[in-house]
Amino acid sequence: MRILACLGGLCLVLAFVWERGDIVRVGYQIQRLKAEKTRLERERDHLRVQLSALSAPDRIAKVATERLGMTLPQDGQIVMVNSRPASPSVPRPVPVEIRVARNDAGEGGR
Repeated sequence: MRILACLGGLCLVLAFVWERGDIVRVGYQIQRLKAEKTRLERERDHLRVQLSALSAPDRIAKVATERLGMTLPQDGQIVMVNSRPASPSVPRPVPVEIRVARNDAGEGGR
């Protein structure tokens, strides 16, 4: 009977040690995940700043003119399109010839 009580006590001690080990392991895992969360939040903030800088209207205009060779539209190149269907009482717009402006000077004559 005494041996059985000792074995029971030993099992309880082993279970206690096992649980403490799990608690320590989970604590380390929590610390690691908190550090990763902080790193990812910093990366997210950096990406937001980068997105803001890349989507600035001045930068987009500069890239459009310098890299893509785009220019501002000339008279007659802008056509207003009505998004609602014309009612029968409103005359339909007259079709207009549309020409696309191209600037091949900076692109090697593609």
